[in-house]
Amino acid sequence: MSDGPVVIVLAAGLGRRFRASGGEGSKLQADLHGKPVLDHVLATVKRSGLKHHVVRSADGDGMADSIAAGVRAAASASGWLILPGDLPLIGEMSLHRVARALADQPVVVPTFEGNRGHPVGFTRECFEALAVLRGEAGAASVVQCYREQGRALLLPLDDPGILTDVDTLDDLQCVRDLLDASR
Repeated sequence: MSDGPVVIVLAAGLGRRFRASGGEGSKLQADLHGKPVLDHVLATVKRSGLKHHVVRSADGDGMADSIAAGVRAAASASGWLILPGDLPLIGEMSLHRVARALADQPVVVPTFEGNRGHPVGFTRECFEALAVLRGEAGAASVVQCYREQGRALLLPLDDPGILTDVDTLDDLQCVRDLLDASR
């Protein structure tokens, strides 16, 4: 068994909202200061030093299908951090904080200013429930089940990047502006 959780980077989505907003191609391949959105996410994951697996295709086209595929591909891990590939501003410390918090609770949901974000962390205990997920709802049903049992931690983080995704051209411009402002 692995010595820590694996970051499951979700990169199989169809990006319907991005194209509907006027974007061309995949939002994950959209240019963000000279490199694709997904490359920003992968660079952060690599800097974190955590093991990772990228889901580029799944049986079905929903987020839950991608989560299930990723968890099954990394079945020997002690847990998983589910990270959509469209969060280019996420900080590596956020990944570490969620990973560490899995030592205390089987489900960890990071928050920023009271809003739930990603990556959502799950321990090995959640494997069976995650491995059979289907459809668009992601792992919300698994999180809800553990919350009802009092076994899910809402983990406040000081990282707006856990919420800042790229779903539309306007979102992409907002992220560009945020990166410009931080330079």
